[in-house]
Amino acid sequence: MALLLTESDVAAILTMPMALELVEESFRHLAHGTADVHPRRRLHIPGLSYLHYMAAADATAGVMGLKIYTSSREGLRFLVPLFSTRSGDLLALIEADYLGQIRTGAASGVATKWMAREDAKSVGVIGTGSQAKTQLEAVAATRPLESAKVFGRDKDRREAWAKEMGERLKLPISPVATAEEAVRGASILITATTSQNPVVEGKWLEPGVHINAIGANFPQKRELDSNAIGRCDLIAVDSREQAKIEAGDLLQVFGEEPLKWETVAELSEIVAGKLIARSNKNQITLFKSSGIASEDIAVAGKIYEIAKQRGMGKDVPLWQKDMRPSGGRMI
Repeated sequence: MALLLTESDVAAILTMPMALELVEESFRHLAHGTADVHPRRRLHIPGLSYLHYMAAADATAGVMGLKIYTSSREGLRFLVPLFSTRSGDLLALIEADYLGQIRTGAASGVATKWMAREDAKSVGVIGTGSQAKTQLEAVAATRPLESAKVFGRDKDRREAWAKEMGERLKLPISPVATAEEAVRGASILITATTSQNPVVEGKWLEPGVHINAIGANFPQKRELDSNAIGRCDLIAVDSREQAKIEAGDLLQVFGEEPLKWETVAELSEIVAGKLIARSNKNQITLFKSSGIASEDIAVAGKIYEIAKQRGMGKDVPLWQKDMRPSGGRMI
């Protein structure tokens, strides 16, 4: 039987510290070759909706699976079917909206841990959605932050966001009137928008800043202008293969020059110690996040394990053997 776990089940189990540990370990498994990931693919019905799907397997964790989701004018719906690598059995069907928000934040948290300056204490946030919240939560778990600034186009929303997250993280957060104000003075920058066009100009960036850019995952979208990309001393992605398909920030700058991709690192190489991200405090580093299925599967595997221990979820009978006598027929 498969275990059905709802959003409320996931929220009762998953924490940011847990996700940070699991996602970091998933990158080590990728670096050591005990995990594999297939990039996201999108099936589009013009004028209607998208079906997005991505897959990963982790031999060390003993799980493999997919993240499947749809997006339309009605919203988004996320599901992770989780399988055993040993038997191929379907272990769980996990509603994965909250899971995805937390694991995406955790990936940026891992990148911040390994790529940002040790003394980074100030954050600029551009975007006031739910994903921006988990981004800041993850960064706050990896650096002793002293202050943050947030910009979003809606004044009331950015003020409410600053108040909510300031209280949650016990951190002074100032809502600011422009994106430039959020960027200036920040030693860590988070961009979590749906913008088609750049929201960050390279001339605003402080020496030594680390950037987590998560919003643009279609080729036609970008959050950083060409100058910002050009100023980066190191660019890392969660998957080079996936970034080549959908990282608009990089695709629109690199164009038809494939050699430029050879300068782009994978975060797994940094986490595994194969590559040093920063050699001095003035270098500008960028984690261009796309979100890969190995992050979802690593987190989903632990959620399933804990749910089984706690007796959570609902069993769903699938592929059960037919117990009727041989020759029986359906009426």
